[in-house]
Parts: sequence; structure tokens; C-alpha cells
Amino acid sequence: MKNIFTWVIKLTAVVILVQTLFFKFTAAPESIFIFSSLGIEPYGRIGSGVGELIASIFILIPRTTLLGALMGLGTMLGAIASHLLVLGVVIQYDGFSDGGLLFSMAVITFACCAILVYQNKAGIPDLLRFKL
Repeated sequence: MKNIFTWVIKLTAVVILVQTLFFKFTAAPESIFIFSSLGIEPYGRIGSGVGELIASIFILIPRTTLLGALMGLGTMLGAIASHLLVLGVVIQYDGFSDGGLLFSMAVITFACCAILVYQNKAGIPDLLRFKL
């Protein structure tokens, strides 16, 4: 049962992370608005998309789940902070409102990644001993 729960958590995080990539990599107007509001367009948009793609891949690979979850925590912490400090919980752009959907997805993804980090906490010392 724990294995099923873990895969549900992994897939929830990955699906949310991957579905936002379309908007970031195609330069959707909403995405441009968000990252322009933060003053990091286009590099922040593309960079965060690349980071989220790598995190998604790492989350799915059992040996690298911890690293992917830590990356996901970091990117989602940035997204949540951006919403709370600059953007607002509800994104309003050109008469469009997301109703808080992006903020909610960031919180859900953060929670899923936090669970994965907790489940894999025994591997943290191995990450700290990483050698090339």
C-alpha cells in the first residue's frame, strides 16, 4: 500500500510540474506576464521550466527521487514566495483570472515533494557525500 501511495504522490507532483512546461516553453502570454511581473522574463521562465523538467525526471527514477523532490521543493518554494510577495494568490491578467489555481498547484506540488523528501530522508547523507 505504501508503494501505491508513493507513486500517487510522485505522479501528482510530476503531472503538475510537466503540465506547466507547455506554457513556459511556448511563451504563453500568461507565463510572460507572470515572469515579467517578477522582472525575470525570459530567463526566469525558461530556467525554471528546465529545472522543473529535470526535477520531474529525477522524481520518477527511484535512485534520484530524493534529489528531484529537493529540486521540486526549491522551485515550488520560489513559486509560493512569488505569489505571496509579488503576484498575489490569484493571478489576474488582461481580464483573465486563474482563481488561485497556480498558487494551489504550487502548494500541492510542494506538499508532494515534502512527503517524498521525508520518505527518502535516509538518503540525505549520501547526497552530502556526493563525489564526481
